[in-house]
Amino acid sequence: MRVWDISAKKLCKNHLLGEHRELHAIWSIITEQKKGYSLHPETMRWKGKLKALYFRHEELVIELHSRGYRHHSSLDKRKAIGASKQNILIDSIPKQIQILKQKRCSCQI
Repeated sequence: MRVWDISAKKLCKNHLLGEHRELHAIWSIITEQKKGYSLHPETMRWKGKLKALYFRHEELVIELHSRGYRHHSSLDKRKAIGASKQNILIDSIPKQIQILKQKRCSCQI
């Protein structure tokens, strides 16, 4: 489970789509108080920061549209509360870039 902290424009198709799917899972876990993955570090870092998660989702949606994908899974903006910026990282930006490079995918990093 991961929400990257690098520009969505740099993500390959698989990482862009995967992050979008996982972002929705995190949103659902937090907003609906679901138990599964509620203590996962990626989920924990977004608690109290649903506005920031909402903004990340919007960035992903813009990139999805620019690549020709149709998006039909909007988030409820009324639930986008809390901090508007994410300042907690599980891995530093350079470490995230290193992780993506090791995957040998087509991410533009």
